[in-house]
This record gives sequence, C-alpha cells and structure tokens, in this order.
Amino acid sequence: MKVASWNVNSLNVRLPHVLDWLEAAQPDILGLQETKLTDEKFPSEAIREAGYEVAYAGQKTYNGVAVLARSPLNDVMTDLPGLEDPQRRVLGATVDGLRFINLYVPNGKAVGSDKYEYKLGWLDKLQAWLAAELERHERVVVVGDFNIAPADADVHDPAEWHEQILCSTPERKALGQILDLGFTDSFRAFEQPERAFSWWDYRMNNFKRNRGLRIDLILTSPAVTAELRTSTIERDPRTWDRPSDHTPVVAEFAADGSG
Repeated sequence: MKVASWNVNSLNVRLPHVLDWLEAAQPDILGLQETKLTDEKFPSEAIREAGYEVAYAGQKTYNGVAVLARSPLNDVMTDLPGLEDPQRRVLGATVDGLRFINLYVPNGKAVGSDKYEYKLGWLDKLQAWLAAELERHERVVVVGDFNIAPADADVHDPAEWHEQILCSTPERKALGQILDLGFTDSFRAFEQPERAFSWWDYRMNNFKRNRGLRIDLILTSPAVTAELRTSTIERDPRTWDRPSDHTPVVAEFAADGSG
C-alpha cells in the first residue's frame, strides 16, 4: 500500500498538479492539507474521475483537509475531540482496515504568541485523541503538515532556526510525546540523504538554494512500521509551474503484513 501527504496551498490553484501527480504516482491514499475551499466548491467530480473516493472538510480562504482513496472511506471524522474549533484541520477515515488520519497542525505564528499557545494546546488534544485511536485500531497512519521540524537534521540552518517557530523545544516535545505513543516517523526508519526537506519558503529563492524544513510527516503505528518498505520525499512537484511551497511525502508498506 502506498500512502502520501501533500500540503497543496490552495486546491483551486493546484488541482491540475494533484491530478497529474495522482496519475504518475498512483498512491492508494493521499491526504491533502490547505485546500482553502468551502465544501460546496470542492472538486469532488474531478477527483472521482481520477479513480478516487474522497472525503473533505473545508472553509473559506484558510485551512481545509481532504482524504483521497482508491477504496471506500468509512468512519469519517472531521473534529478533534475535546476541542470546539471551526478551523478545518483534521480528517480521519478507515480505508481497507487502515485508520488514516490527515492533519494540518496550526502554524503558531511566533513563539510566545497567542497562536503559539493555541498550537501547543491543539497538540495536547491531538495526543490524547491519537492515544484513543491506537486503542481502537492496530493499523494507524497519521500524515500531514505538522508545522514542526522534528530535529536539527530536518532544518537547513539549525542555528538560524534555533528556538524559532516550527523548531522550538516545546513544539518538538509535543511531537515527541505523540511519537512516544508508539508511532514511528517513517522517513527516519530508513537511511536518508542529508538536507532532505519537504517545505521551502517562496521567498529568497529558497527552493533552489535548498533552504527548507522537513515538516510534512508520515507516522506509523507499530503494526504498520513493521511492514514499511520505503519512505521518501518527492521533490519534483516543487519544480512545477506555480507550485505549492510543500512537496508530497510518500510511504509504502506491505498491507498484507508480509513485510
């Protein structure tokens, strides 16, 4: 099974990219973030014509998440338990016995800001919910734009980003507590090239200079981790015309448990 995650930074703009990538990459499940579309404007027909079922939760201008799958999506949820919040940042669904959870974690804006405190509180609620999901499901994959670089190896210049938003100790600690539930950062389950990133700011020619961060993650529960075959970052879509500032991340595993 091949699963993927991509912050498209406006599906209205990036729909042709998504359709082209689906045809080329053929993922079984894809989580999209920052669709930035209300539900009535979601291009569900185009997605279904590409061979995918789809569930989505959107809002105008900001946020928005969707899950595309070759098989039916069941037990769909779109709210983080314990958090009353109109922001559309979570979408979970069960696909072929796999619990697939797609996240767009709050950015936080700046360390010490109200949005930063909101982010940390959001992550606390997320941890509690994921713990409950692991009790309900053996096979769980959590994907998304986490807006956290897990370690200095995931940052182009650790000194420049030291204790800044996306790299601060409290954010990394919150992510670490999620991993401590039993999840594995699938990318780090394999030997990887240095300076491998999934997001590059549009400004200052950062992509060409490879001044990026790895903030798009695929986390796997123990049962899935045991079946992992590959976990990669696909840089090519970031080179396309009018790209998202993120590029897809992909993991493949043996869905039948054969390893």
